[in-house]
Amino acid sequence: MAVAAVTTKPLDKPLHQPLTKKPLPAGRPREWYVSHNRRLKAMRLAIALLDTGVYLPSSANNARIRTTAARLGIHPPSDITCRMVRALIRYGR
Repeated sequence: MAVAAVTTKPLDKPLHQPLTKKPLPAGRPREWYVSHNRRLKAMRLAIALLDTGVYLPSSANNARIRTTAARLGIHPPSDITCRMVRALIRYGR
């Protein structure tokens, strides 16, 4: 009986690159980019929650928002971002 040998190639690159900060495009202060990315993340999460039937801000607690983020493959949002998600849901009705 023949036995198949399993061989693996060593990885040329590690799976995760160390996090390095890249310079941001010129023209705006760093705080603007941070808040802009936070707003984009909040909008993506609010849309995903609305698609799943969460229409009331009271039913969008931090745990539910963070679970939705994990399902979408987004880093867990901060408390500030969770508050923004609830505000978007409130004003999106």
